Amino acid sequence: MTDRLYYRDSFLYEFEAEVSEVTHEPKPALILNRTAFYPTSGGQVFDTGAILTDAGTQKVTEVAETEDGSIVHYLEAPPKNLEPGTRVRGQVDQFRRRDHMQQHSGQHVLSAAFIRLFNIPTVSFHMADDYCSIDLDTPALSKSQMEQAELLANEIILENRPVDIRFVSREEAANLGLRKLPAAERDQLRIIHIRDFDLSACGGTHVQQTGQIGCILLRKVERVRQGYRVEFVAGQRAVAVARRDFTTLTDAAALFSAHIYDVPQQARKLLDEIRSLRKQNEDSQEELAAAQAIAILAETPDTNGRKIVVRTFADRDINALKLLAQKLTRQSTNVIALLGTTLLQPALVFAQSAGQTYDMGALMKETMSANGGRGGGSKDMAQGGLPSPQIVEKALDSAGSRLNFDRHGLLRPEPQSSS
Repeated sequence: MTDRLYYRDSFLYEFEAEVSEVTHEPKPALILNRTAFYPTSGGQVFDTGAILTDAGTQKVTEVAETEDGSIVHYLEAPPKNLEPGTRVRGQVDQFRRRDHMQQHSGQHVLSAAFIRLFNIPTVSFHMADDYCSIDLDTPALSKSQMEQAELLANEIILENRPVDIRFVSREEAANLGLRKLPAAERDQLRIIHIRDFDLSACGGTHVQQTGQIGCILLRKVERVRQGYRVEFVAGQRAVAVARRDFTTLTDAAALFSAHIYDVPQQARKLLDEIRSLRKQNEDSQEELAAAQAIAILAETPDTNGRKIVVRTFADRDINALKLLAQKLTRQSTNVIALLGTTLLQPALVFAQSAGQTYDMGALMKETMSANGGRGGGSKDMAQGGLPSPQIVEKALDSAGSRLNFDRHGLLRPEPQSSS
């Protein structure tokens, strides 16, 4: 097993070690006899850094733990002139490590705050590159509870309480009143003690005093299967996120010529105006389509008891075509409409008044298949898209041919049988 130096000193960034094993598959890696690099475990992500040798510097891109307790240091490139027994020096990325310590210790403080205030336990912890989250086992979580937990957590940070580390037997740990006793059967447990506030078994890297966490900022909450997930950031992450949020609000406020605190009110006002304008536009489109349908039908002669409308538009999208088709076929019981658009995405809409005998869905599929498009629909209305605007009229001609009339809505004469 690899000797884990970070267990005793999370602020150890440089160390000397001996190479135990060199591997090349599935990617180049080293196993050392001792290391300060933390592997992904317990919700905390791995350290990065470098391993220095006489032959040069090897960048450590990932660190993982094997089943036998060894820690594997994955390298950016295959190691040169390294073999078991070689002495090396490790350098942990101290900025990444410090960030992880702030997030993980912040999680302990936050989880303890939810227990202290509301007896809500944490069931899991996740650390990503830009945020952290805890899953709480609770059927409900209010905004007030979130704010109270955040306030208490930051009070504990400001008090700069000592964070002690000690190792105890599992039997002893069972009697200490830990916030959560690990399920894994280990003879010895590593205990993180935030003085007079939290006592937890944990193998992660932690600060020495709560003041080193800096601060905790709760970001959002969402319902998950086991309860509620609370997203948070701590330390420098919290400062960076607060700066980003402030910049975003400032930019938004400038657009409204308002103070940042007025942005929600201004945004709601703008959304209300947009909804009102959208409704007005929809009403206008309805009225326009209805008026156009009346005008089109008025100038369309009856042919064998049907009004057959075949039109191509260059200034309407498919939604406008569908609306016009609806208005046309509802104005009368004898309308067949074959409509096409060359605007943006070329498309066709076929429709007929209820009770007509054709099948618009089948006709659309046949037309699309013949012209390289895709579409379909119901018996009375169908739609489809074409690959090119140049074939819209050709497709309408094709559809008309299947219904035995030309694109001007004129029925073709039935072929005369020869006697």
